[in-house]
Amino acid sequence: MMNDTFMKEKPVLPLILSMALPMVLSMLVNSLYNIIDSFFVAQISEEAMTALSLVYPVQNFINAVGIGFGVGINAVIAFYLGAGDNKKADQAATQGLALAMIHGVVMTVCCITMMPAFLGMFTSSKTVIELGVSYSVIAFAFTLIIIVGVTFEKLFQAVGNMKTTMISLMCGCITNIVLDPVLIFGYGPFPEMGIEGAALATGIGQALTLAIYLVVYFVRPIRVHIRRQYISLSKKMVIKLYSIGIPATLNLALSSLLISALNAILAAYSEVYILILGIYYKLQTFIYLPANGIVQGMRPLIGYNYGAGENKRVSQIYKIVLCMSGIIMVIGTVICLLIPGQLIGLFTHSEATIQTGETALRIIGAGFIVSAVSVTSSGALEGLGKGTPSLLISLCRYVVVIIPTAFLLSRIFGAVGVWNAFWITEAITAIISICVYYKAIAQSRLSQSTVK
Repeated sequence: MMNDTFMKEKPVLPLILSMALPMVLSMLVNSLYNIIDSFFVAQISEEAMTALSLVYPVQNFINAVGIGFGVGINAVIAFYLGAGDNKKADQAATQGLALAMIHGVVMTVCCITMMPAFLGMFTSSKTVIELGVSYSVIAFAFTLIIIVGVTFEKLFQAVGNMKTTMISLMCGCITNIVLDPVLIFGYGPFPEMGIEGAALATGIGQALTLAIYLVVYFVRPIRVHIRRQYISLSKKMVIKLYSIGIPATLNLALSSLLISALNAILAAYSEVYILILGIYYKLQTFIYLPANGIVQGMRPLIGYNYGAGENKRVSQIYKIVLCMSGIIMVIGTVICLLIPGQLIGLFTHSEATIQTGETALRIIGAGFIVSAVSVTSSGALEGLGKGTPSLLISLCRYVVVIIPTAFLLSRIFGAVGVWNAFWITEAITAIISICVYYKAIAQSRLSQSTVK
């Protein structure tokens, strides 16, 4: 087991690599699952792929609540560990898990109930609605498992145990990838389930991920423990968890609002554009999930060092992670410029759709590189426990700038205007992110010096 101070003593670059690379690898596998899952669903029909695209914002919202509140748990635990208060860290873990389970139950009921009406907002096709409802009923039945799994993921990350999260996520994703064609098309003794098979394969993979976390937690205990005596909610601890968890959740959930808003704008032109937007969001996970893996590795490091008063290391960690995220975004830009047609062709055989998708990918890809600034800044602020400034960055990126810009440009240039809104938004948000991050850092150092 690592000693309690490795996060503030190990050289910064090797430390970030040791924390981030396992997460990057697991995120790459996870993004591969997203693409393969959509690839097999696309083999059913374009209607099935459109249904998956319309359900995606709600799936993303569920993940946003789980991951966002998990970020709050992670940041609070990392801070208390850095400050040497293991009792408070255990309290944060226990009460965080209890609250997460409540979130899971509420979302299961609400999301399944609302889906028919939600899908009807974007399409009049009965086939698309029926496919979307069939998929979502099964997929959302695993919501509690997803939420609890993410909570344990954040517990392991908070103590620097990235290998367990890597192994758990990879096993779940690989299981999903293997089961997708088996359950969708009915190979061997399994019945042909169609789009419902895709949902079940996803749920089984997520259940396996949680099972691995639980086995490791009980067999090889970590420095943070779920303790029965801390189950009674403390007002101060709940406020601390939500003060970081709510902004982090909104950070992630805002993309669901964005996708739904863009779907509404694009629906005025053709459902083909909704399909292309859905394909883009599946493909972009291959770029943004690895970058998110680096940010996940960064959060506990920044939280720990901030709690320990190591401001110089906090600054070093931020700059190195920014460079690493930038490299990933450069790779993503090059791929989208070189082979956009082949990427879109994975999900549709329509030549017209492929050509339209090529244009979309090339235009949207122009904003990837500069987006590294907002992605890294937002994650660093969450690690520092600065949820509100992080939320401000995401509001600019997902709502305040892009939705009005997309609407106005669509009125001038048609659907192509929506694609241009992406890179314009990333450029504006990058400037705002730098200003917000350094202002928050300055305020943090001022408050630390005042306390001393």
